Amino acid sequence: MNRSLLTAFAVLSLAGAALGACATEPTLYRPAAAPHGVGYSEYRIEPGRYRVTFQGGPGAPPQYVSDLALLRAADLALADGYDWFRVSDRFMSGRPDNGPQVSFGLGGASFGRHTGFGVGVGSAPISLGGGPSVAETIEVVMGKGPPPRDADVYDARELQRTLGARV
Repeated sequence: MNRSLLTAFAVLSLAGAALGACATEPTLYRPAAAPHGVGYSEYRIEPGRYRVTFQGGPGAPPQYVSDLALLRAADLALADGYDWFRVSDRFMSGRPDNGPQVSFGLGGASFGRHTGFGVGVGSAPISLGGGPSVAETIEVVMGKGPPPRDADVYDARELQRTLGARV
């Protein structure tokens, strides 16, 4: 096998993987720059009621994306003068990994003084897109005073303190 050809192929493969990794957008707590972009967006349904969506980047864990949606709801509640909020509806949606993919194969043989070398396309692609991405959408109803002791009710200040420290 031609060693320089193998080296060149390996370097090009690693460079392609590195460039693909750079193309993925990290999941940060910030407004989404575009529709379906990574980050949060909200829609005010009526006073004290919002629909909040957080779109995670490729490979972001679903629980982390859910936490960031809750954090955005807490920020909105406090900004609007509320103390707590109740999640009245929630759903998570996912998108498959639509990033670039590459697959390759190598082969070689030696028959006495003759050497054969081949490069082919494999059937198991390697994702350069970072993985699937998920979005969490929650509808929240906000309130003032002590929070009720019900399921899916969150104290906005406490949630902001605990989740905000992890972001």
